[in-house]
Amino acid sequence: MPSLSGSGDRNGRGSCQESEARFAGYVEALGAVLGHADRQQPMHDYCLGLLMPIERKSVEPMAAVAAPAQVAAKHQSLLHFVGNAPWSDAAMLDKVRELVLPVIERSGPIEAWIIDDTGFPKKGRHSVGVTRQYCGQLGKQDNCQVAVTLSLANRDASLPVAYRLYLPEDWAKDQGLRRKAKIPEEIAFQTKPEIALQQIKAARAAGLPEGVVLMDAGYGNDTELRTAITALGISYVAGIVATTTVWPPGGAPLLPQTRSGRGRPQTRLQRDSEHQPISVKALALSLPKEAWQTVVWREGSAERLSSRFARQRVRPAHRDAKLSQPRAEEWLLIEWPEHETEPTKYWFATLSEDIAFDRLVDIAKLRWRIERDYQELKQELGLGDYEGRGWRGFHHHATLCIAAYGFLIAERGALPPSGPAFAAPLAESYLYRRSRHILVSGPGILLGRHGLLTVSAPLSPASGTQRHESPPATSIPIRP
Repeated sequence: MPSLSGSGDRNGRGSCQESEARFAGYVEALGAVLGHADRQQPMHDYCLGLLMPIERKSVEPMAAVAAPAQVAAKHQSLLHFVGNAPWSDAAMLDKVRELVLPVIERSGPIEAWIIDDTGFPKKGRHSVGVTRQYCGQLGKQDNCQVAVTLSLANRDASLPVAYRLYLPEDWAKDQGLRRKAKIPEEIAFQTKPEIALQQIKAARAAGLPEGVVLMDAGYGNDTELRTAITALGISYVAGIVATTTVWPPGGAPLLPQTRSGRGRPQTRLQRDSEHQPISVKALALSLPKEAWQTVVWREGSAERLSSRFARQRVRPAHRDAKLSQPRAEEWLLIEWPEHETEPTKYWFATLSEDIAFDRLVDIAKLRWRIERDYQELKQELGLGDYEGRGWRGFHHHATLCIAAYGFLIAERGALPPSGPAFAAPLAESYLYRRSRHILVSGPGILLGRHGLLTVSAPLSPASGTQRHESPPATSIPIRP
């Protein structure tokens, strides 16, 4: 297939024919895993619809853009393709990774495997997996769906390589709900950390380029998950909560004691009044002033941030009274911004003992990449806009959003919306704007001076957001 990076530059001066060929070649290559040739056109239209500057990326408005003269027929075609057609999400994500990962790696090797989940608020209770649970998008408990993801990342890009809906236990056990949502029989209840571990094992089995596993406290506080990652021979930087207990530097539980005479010998670690773990918050508050350093790290190339950190070598203490040997030492990293009254963030890290302080902070802070990219996936590509209620459609829509996002990354030459060559994140790009450069003759791609890839289409005055001043752009038509 044609090279995804092409020979045009990021200022939009590449050939129209080359850009058109790259898009067509990309979709055609992805279509190889669809199973039937008649799914190729619906996939093309669906991906193009996800890139269109329309307010909501659900099937009906995308059908209206893709085939304005045959909206009803196109609506049925796209609805069947995303909701019912039995193509493999895993195979499609593998193909996206195959095409896009080499472009990402041009700017540097993969540094991190980022575990995350993303929530989708729902008003009703009928969509697959909806239950009252914590929703990060709302910052509170509410009705929502939650998907667990694994992304590969370096400084300039991240790409989701695994994506699966968390199925609450009540859904997993209710045969009526399962039938209505057409949940596959092999899908059983798993906790979010269990899903994440399954994704990590699959990525390891597939031979993906390895990085440090990064996770927030929702996953990092799970001792079994951290232990399993270590057993795989993979390092992690894991967020934890302030109440997590540790043995401070030089401290450890008492080893089992051999008994003389009668009685069963001890096999587990022991504690007494003088050997007790402490919380990471208590440890942080006890550190002397000289333990704290101001460390600078970078988010992309435009932002240089700094805060105050301390680090200590500790042993995690959670339920170690059930063990026969103390856990290995690892880093405890603590952030305490000067304007705060107490520490704000804590991490465990199994990185090497001799790692530089600033490097440890830099890796811990790389999680910003996935948080920003998922915000853009939702705001620009409609990740949360699917209106169907079934298992297959939920995953198909997400897979196609990731495929469209992969094309954006590839077309920009490994510089995604939040990457260093962009003056603003994709949320401020032209995708939703009715700028002076939008063509009225048909759909097309606009490349701005900063490399912002934009698909344009004829729009009604109400369909775009307020336009900001933008640099000159070159239009590149794409056949729908």
